[in-house]
Amino acid sequence: MKQLLTDWGFTREGLRHNSRGEYLVLLQGALLAGFAILPVYQLPGFKIQSTQLIYLTWFLAAMLGLGALILIVKGLIDLGKNLTPLPYPIENGELIQTGIYSIVRHPLYSGLILAAFGWTIFQMSISHLIATAILLIFFDIKANREETWLSEKYPDYSDYRQRVKKLIPGIY
Repeated sequence: MKQLLTDWGFTREGLRHNSRGEYLVLLQGALLAGFAILPVYQLPGFKIQSTQLIYLTWFLAAMLGLGALILIVKGLIDLGKNLTPLPYPIENGELIQTGIYSIVRHPLYSGLILAAFGWTIFQMSISHLIATAILLIFFDIKANREETWLSEKYPDYSDYRQRVKKLIPGIY
């Protein structure tokens, strides 16, 4: 386990000084854990009466979940040895611009946001909708920090940024 953390770029010094975005990783873990244990809160008096509409929301939630799974799994596969939970790129890494990374620059973040939105729809939960918005804002901030470091390390990153959207394919 210690070797894996070292390979990912974690150091005691980094944890003390947040030099590679360690605090963002800790905050991400807390936000995702909070999302998982967040109670479902639905609007008072709001209840879907139509069985067909319930099935439609379940189908939509399942499609969002499937899309999230594809983004995450394909992102992990395409990233390969470059994987690190830190926003700071690994020392001997390379810039991946192919596969899912030719469609969206941060598919792992996109997948987590999509999964959260799918759960929100499945539960019809206002509390989870707010939490999903918070996750979107957080991952946007984390991606911005990550992209600063990627731009410093890889000269062709700015061209990649122009071609590929950050979190939502074709949109943002």
